[in-house]
Amino acid sequence: MKKNIWIFVILLVTGTMTGCGVGRQVSEAKTFGECKYDIASVDSVYLAGIDIREFRNLKSFNDFDLARYPGLAMGLLRKNLPLDLRVNLDITNPTNRRAAINQLEYKVLLSDSELFNGFLSQLIEVMPGTGKTRVPIRLNANAYQLISDDQTRDKFINMVLALTGKSDAKPTKFTVKVKPTLDLAGKQINYPGYITFEKEVTSQMLTGTR
Repeated sequence: MKKNIWIFVILLVTGTMTGCGVGRQVSEAKTFGECKYDIASVDSVYLAGIDIREFRNLKSFNDFDLARYPGLAMGLLRKNLPLDLRVNLDITNPTNRRAAINQLEYKVLLSDSELFNGFLSQLIEVMPGTGKTRVPIRLNANAYQLISDDQTRDKFINMVLALTGKSDAKPTKFTVKVKPTLDLAGKQINYPGYITFEKEVTSQMLTGTR
């Protein structure tokens, strides 16, 4: 029902625009909403400029060695702990039609706490019958609020431990929300609602370096 309303809004916004070009873009964006999504891997994960794999021996927040990592101590003092990583998103098109969009809005949540949000502004196309299309997304956030909040600190540390391969790390999940966007005649039309999927955070997700 929402998809049908979306198409109606697009036609209303484009007004007198006619031709196969608009119809093709609408069809390709609608197909994008029918694709399947998965986080294939995560790489280049840095907290306050420190490779997250250096924290593999952590057991709790109190185990952070601030004397060894002055950048981490300075970040806590300034209430600015940059968390940087790249998520490699795999998209599969199960239909027999081309899927394409101009822009992708994304949100990444750890449990119920939002970690990242932003826009990927580029043409993303997923052809049918060609396997997975990988889309790298660079994510940046200030992790200070997560570490300073009693309700989110343990979840954040568990995520760190899970990524570094700590065997007794408690399970944590990323919830990923994506919203395709169309650019028609300079007007941005958002997909109705978010496409949502979950991914358990494990050490197998972490690959590569900066």
